[in-house]
Amino acid sequence: MSRIRFYLDEHLGRSVVDSLKRRGIDVLTTVDAEMRGASDEHQLAFASSQDRVLVTKDDDLLKLHAGGVQHAGIVFVPAQATISAVVQGLVLVYSVLDSEEMENHIEFL
Repeated sequence: MSRIRFYLDEHLGRSVVDSLKRRGIDVLTTVDAEMRGASDEHQLAFASSQDRVLVTKDDDLLKLHAGGVQHAGIVFVPAQATISAVVQGLVLVYSVLDSEEMENHIEFL
């Protein structure tokens, strides 16, 4: 069982990243990866190449999944979600699923 490693897109704030890191969860951001502004296809491909689950509020990534694009997993965050709800949801995903279970799978927070 491999632990999930997250890749947070630019729509999620630093407070989410810091909260997850304080809990010992491996998190990479688009800014840290120098991928800010990259297309959705490139973001998903990069996350997959790094075996990271992409965390996003961008529903275009759901369309890529529906179109059959392979990926390491997507966690979709609703636009109105609070920071607390996002952190709690990601901690739950991290606690109950592993990276193999997330392959080509979407979790909705």
